[in-house]
Amino acid sequence: MNPLPSFETIALETPSPHVLVARLNRPEVANALNTQMGRDLLALWTTLTAEPGDIRCVVFTATGGRVFCAGGDLKERNGMTDAQWVAQHEIFERAFQALLDCPVPVIAAVNGHAYAGGLEMVLSSDFAYGVDTARFALTEVTIGIMPGAGGTQTLPRIVGERRAKEIILTGTPFNAQQALDWGILNAVYSAEELLPAALATAERIAGNAPISVRQAKRSIHYGLQMDLRSGMRFEIEAYNRMVPTEDRIEGIRSFNEKRKPVFKGR
Repeated sequence: MNPLPSFETIALETPSPHVLVARLNRPEVANALNTQMGRDLLALWTTLTAEPGDIRCVVFTATGGRVFCAGGDLKERNGMTDAQWVAQHEIFERAFQALLDCPVPVIAAVNGHAYAGGLEMVLSSDFAYGVDTARFALTEVTIGIMPGAGGTQTLPRIVGERRAKEIILTGTPFNAQQALDWGILNAVYSAEELLPAALATAERIAGNAPISVRQAKRSIHYGLQMDLRSGMRFEIEAYNRMVPTEDRIEGIRSFNEKRKPVFKGR
């Protein structure tokens, strides 16, 4: 049973066991990020962290088909006081940090353009597939602000400092092939192929031992923020978490019995 609540701006479905599809669901405004969507995203990633239930992988996409997310809802922001702007942005910051910290793997299936905060959502996911017609940009400097949902930190870690400076300081859009070449996307597909490809990858991840997957994700993510020796020690601490698990015993037993393992996350 899916333990997740329903959300006003995010549509959820479980197309196969252990796989959740989460869709940004404001297509009438290009899935722009408003305050309610910020609250919904924060609740979604926090719930998946604290009470994932049987969810082992998430495909993060959007409704509409032309735009994944156009960024912040500037119509809602028009006329905000400084205090209101900061208060809203605090919700956004917490939502994006919750995505980064979520132990359940998140695959972004970018089925349309991803600008500003929309691109930052992609950068905060574990990895991403994109539709071949998608365009990307961090346009904040063109309207008097700057990336504030992790873009100045996640982008250079993916594409390198010099490329990130070019993308952020110019605000110039780039296409899916460039996103692929620079490592922002792992693969590019047609509109018809994108979701099936993301789901196939999610199902493969969900078929692996869930504690192993989460510990490996944690080791990669936090290890990259350490020196090599500290990272290797962190890896061993993550590894040792699996030694006493039922899934480790099942994995070895199934290998020797030449059958598919049945993992229970215990």
